[in-house]
Amino acid sequence: MNEELIPFAPACERNKQPILEALQSLLPDQGRVLEIGSGTGQHMVHFSSNLQHLEWQPSERLENLPGLNMRLQLEAGVNVLPAIELDVGHDWPKSNYQAVISANTAHIMGWPEVECMFAGIAAVLDDGGIFCLYGPFNEKGRFTSSSNEEFDQQLKLRDSRMGLRDVGDLDRLAFGQQMTLEQQLLLPANNQILVFRRRRQTS
Repeated sequence: MNEELIPFAPACERNKQPILEALQSLLPDQGRVLEIGSGTGQHMVHFSSNLQHLEWQPSERLENLPGLNMRLQLEAGVNVLPAIELDVGHDWPKSNYQAVISANTAHIMGWPEVECMFAGIAAVLDDGGIFCLYGPFNEKGRFTSSSNEEFDQQLKLRDSRMGLRDVGDLDRLAFGQQMTLEQQLLLPANNQILVFRRRRQTS
């Protein structure tokens, strides 16, 4: 395998350790974790090798699976399951998960896809399970930094449907899908992890 052909994202390399340090105190002691939008696989390899007590399920859209699989074949451990195809607007896996994570996805989707992602997560996440969403977010309709505002402009030039999402909008969306925003963790470079928990259903 030609390692030079494996996709690589400098941003993933920079943020993988701060995200891991947050996840270490957030994720359960056992169970299966679904990652939505595994991308280059850098996060998946780093998280799974440091949290070996968990079983990890990478996922990606069909066109991105070859590059992801190249890295996983070379670097993933035995606690990483084969990557699955997952487009948030289409069929979701039938399995249930104790946790779901996703990094830098909400701002590159259109809002209808964000809605689909939250609905899909609610369908596969166990009661009491958590969803950790990493990225830059707006607060009360405002950018939290000039760099985030510039990033939002760049996204909209690429595709008008893209853009930074507001924490309040995501909170309301989650609440409608039986999830509650429990924590907002501040991370470097004006990013956050939003921690949502699936509400337990009463009989």
